[in-house]
Amino acid sequence: VDYNDFVRVTGAIERWDAWCEQWCLAGAAHEKLGREALAAGRNRSAGAHLSQAAVYFHFAKFMFVNDLSQMQAAHLMAVRAAGDALPYLDPPGERVEVPFEGSMIAAVVRRPPGAGPHPVVILIPGLDSAKEEFRPTEDLFLSRGLATVSVDGPGQGEAEYDLAIRPDWEAPGRAIIDAVSLLPGIDRDRIGIWGVSLGGYYAARVASGDERVKATISLCPVHCLGDIWERLPDLSRAAF
Repeated sequence: VDYNDFVRVTGAIERWDAWCEQWCLAGAAHEKLGREALAAGRNRSAGAHLSQAAVYFHFAKFMFVNDLSQMQAAHLMAVRAAGDALPYLDPPGERVEVPFEGSMIAAVVRRPPGAGPHPVVILIPGLDSAKEEFRPTEDLFLSRGLATVSVDGPGQGEAEYDLAIRPDWEAPGRAIIDAVSLLPGIDRDRIGIWGVSLGGYYAARVASGDERVKATISLCPVHCLGDIWERLPDLSRAAF
C-alpha cells in the first residue's frame, strides 16, 4: 500500500464500519487510472495501477466480517482488477485453477525471463490474506530467477466461499504441487514453499507431508491457535 494513500484513506476513517468503503474508493481511483492507461496503450502503467487497485480492494475486504455482502463485493473487485493486471505485469502472470474436492484453488503463476525450467516457490497467505497481496513478495523471488505460484487455499480468498479453513494442508498442498509439477517452464525437482502468519503453519504442514518440497520458509507462523486464542484481536477471532 502506498504510504500517501494509507495516510489519506485512514485519516478519513473514524469508525470500523467505514473501513471497507474508504479503501474501495481508493481502489476505484487506481482502477480508473489503470483502465485509462490501458485504453491509451500504456500497458506498463495499466498493470501497475490495476494491481494497486486490487491490493486496495483486498484490504478493504480484509477482516471485514461484520458485513459479509460488502466484504464479498470488495473481494470480487480485487480479483477482477488483479486478473486484468496479469498480462501487463513485469514479468507477466497467468491464472491457473487447481481442482480440489469439488471446487478449485485459484493461483497466479509468474515466471522469470528465460527459457527455464525455473525453480518455483509456492506462496501461501495467512488467515484472511489472499494471493492479491503478493506482488512485491513475488518480485523478490522473480528477480532471483525463481518462478512464483501464489495461491488461495481452503478458507482463503476465492476459496473461502466453498472450501472451509482446515489445518491439514498436506491435502491441498499435494493438489497444488501436483498442478505446479505439470506447468511448462517449471523445474519439478526444485519446488519451495513460502507461507506467512497462519500460512507459515500451512507451509510447514505441506513440507512435512510431501517429499517434493525441497525448501521451506515459514514466516511468523502460529503453532497452536488454541494456546493464544484469548490473546488474539477480536477481528482475528471473528474472521476465523
